[in-house]
Amino acid sequence: MGGRSTERSSDRHGVWNMKIGILGAGFIGRAMATLAKSRGHEVMISNSRDPRTLISTAAAIGCALGTAEQAAEFGDVVVVALPFSSIDALPVAALDGKTVIDTCNHYPERDGRSEALESHSTTTSQMLAAALPGAKVVKAFNAILARDLETHGKPAGTPKRRALPFAGDDAQARHVVSGLLDQFGFDPVDAGALEDSWRFERAKPVYCIPLDRAGIAEGLAAAKRDVELPHGSWRR
Repeated sequence: MGGRSTERSSDRHGVWNMKIGILGAGFIGRAMATLAKSRGHEVMISNSRDPRTLISTAAAIGCALGTAEQAAEFGDVVVVALPFSSIDALPVAALDGKTVIDTCNHYPERDGRSEALESHSTTTSQMLAAALPGAKVVKAFNAILARDLETHGKPAGTPKRRALPFAGDDAQARHVVSGLLDQFGFDPVDAGALEDSWRFERAKPVYCIPLDRAGIAEGLAAAKRDVELPHGSWRR
């Protein structure tokens, strides 16, 4: 984790009881905050507006609230749960050295077209990593609906336990995020480096589809860069 973090006790998953900052208070941000708090982590949630707009949300979760910069400074791990179009507005300096979990997905109708993504010359996570050159970015928790994130988690060893993919370039950050996936109730499946994260971006075979470890591995292998599932087919 970042050089400014403070180590605390670890659990059987091998992840520290950490401070987790959440940038974004939409469905995924709130779900991540709820799960992190329920697993014993300290949590601060933020949005792009006045933190006072989150008073009731923070009270319901039992977490702290702050500005985006405060949440970034607070977290040993920082979750980016914002529209993809907002990545250029992140507090870059405050995220230096931090493990950053990228939950973002690019929706052209919401975020605008991206020539770089349409030409397959990069991935959403590589673009986030470029915007945050000092951070250790790991793509994770993007390939699941918010309601499923809060309800589909099961204890390790549960038959047909749902699995979720992750990808990253930093070994330590990957280890931390893999542990959080397991702690939050999902089998982690290593999808490779950030350049491979397109395999579980929007409209790919494993995107928001409930699958176990074998199913995720099969879907990742079957993904084709220029082939997308029908729009919205992952919404049930």
